[in-house]
Amino acid sequence: MRDYTERTLAAPQIGAPVLRSGVRYSKPQIIAAIRTHADRLLQDGRLHMTKDFIQHADMSVFQHCAHVAYVSCVLALTFGIRVSWDELIRGALLHDYFLYDWHDRSASGGTRHAWYHPTAALLNAVEDYELTEKEMQIIKRHMWPVTIIPPTCREAWLVTTADKICTILEVFRSERVRL
Repeated sequence: MRDYTERTLAAPQIGAPVLRSGVRYSKPQIIAAIRTHADRLLQDGRLHMTKDFIQHADMSVFQHCAHVAYVSCVLALTFGIRVSWDELIRGALLHDYFLYDWHDRSASGGTRHAWYHPTAALLNAVEDYELTEKEMQIIKRHMWPVTIIPPTCREAWLVTTADKICTILEVFRSERVRL
């Protein structure tokens, strides 16, 4: 992927946006922003459990979500899409917060994982974190078009698109971003 460096990134302040629109960032800076949010989420909830479940190939659910967060940021930067960076990254990190082994059909109550897991992820995330409307939409609608209602915010569209891109890359064991 291209290098996104034009200006340096100041150290983020708690509560301040980690990334800003209109600024070009390098891959390490984007990963550092994602890691900042991941560290906060790991402290407060059960995100650490996602490290124990495999998503695609040898990739854990946690690593898949970090990969989706990275690709979502790169898409926003590449196409100049103005987003809420905090909500984009947090939503991406929590989009698959379903907390079960999806390879075991009984874990999802016998329902099809593709249809069930956005709801399970949202219920778990709401239980563990305070979420914004955008973050909830990212989680609930990231499986569009499988889930019938499409996203209505840019951040959810980016995560939906990045999720599909990352799934293809991970299944075929191509480029990945790991935290």
